[in-house]
Amino acid sequence: MTETKAEFTYSKLALKSGYPAGWKTHACVLDFLEFPKRQSYKSNTMSRILYVCQEITPYVADSEMATLCRTMSQAMQEAGNEVRTFMPRYGHINERRNQLHEVIRLSGMNLIIDDTDQQLIIKVASIPSARVQIYFIDNDDYFTRKAMLTDDEGVCFDDNDERAIFFSRGVLETVKKLRWGPEIVHCHGWFSAVAPIYLRHVFNDDPLFADVKIAVSLYDDAFPGALDEGFAEKLADEGVNKQTLEKLGEPTYENLMRFVIEHADGVVLAGGERPEGLEAWIEQTGKPVLRCLHTECDNYLEEYKKFYEEIL
Repeated sequence: MTETKAEFTYSKLALKSGYPAGWKTHACVLDFLEFPKRQSYKSNTMSRILYVCQEITPYVADSEMATLCRTMSQAMQEAGNEVRTFMPRYGHINERRNQLHEVIRLSGMNLIIDDTDQQLIIKVASIPSARVQIYFIDNDDYFTRKAMLTDDEGVCFDDNDERAIFFSRGVLETVKKLRWGPEIVHCHGWFSAVAPIYLRHVFNDDPLFADVKIAVSLYDDAFPGALDEGFAEKLADEGVNKQTLEKLGEPTYENLMRFVIEHADGVVLAGGERPEGLEAWIEQTGKPVLRCLHTECDNYLEEYKKFYEEIL
């Protein structure tokens, strides 16, 4: 039987993660078979890792980012680490099929975004056979539309800046409610880029986040043009120093990622192309940089482990 592109991708990842070639579909979810691993990936020391993800398979279409967020969450948890993983609850996600349910004790908080109260709704689901729990940030105004970041014509939503602010604020407020302090916060995709800004400027006095280390993964997900021109002002309303935000006077993708990387302890350069000059600038920062991609490195999990140890 001929493998589809998705099947081939998962079979390849299964082999590199120590699984034999095999996978199955269950409730529209592609999962590795529950075979014993050929090699153990147990960490000598346990870390608390928070993954803030723009997208995760199987809840969105397969992509390098979505696949990595899924496999990393599972692998690091199986390695003995404490893992919490968050993503937005995009409107196209079928809650019944994916068995999402609201966590009442974590929901109900109102977040003020641009002088408007927005209700924070927290939902949770488990990826079948992976024993990985995913938390979803939801809101009736920002995440009920049947699309992720662009409309049917491929045009970015005008309120993507507010949606990104709400998402990152929602993640960190939920972690506070859980009374769970991460040692590493790893952000995937530009939509998670507000989280490092909050951690360094708004939540920096909170004991839960006092010593947190931040990793930022860059993908081929640049948006055209710029976010809303009031983006910096909205962040200032959240408690970020206005002078610090001068670099976001024109909130293009490159300006945003440069600003965010200044707040990070390490950078992962994932697949795809990035704005010209951005990678050279990253090298000049002197921050640890990981170039090993999970689709290219035989021991990508070990490379990520070393990277985390370097920034801790």
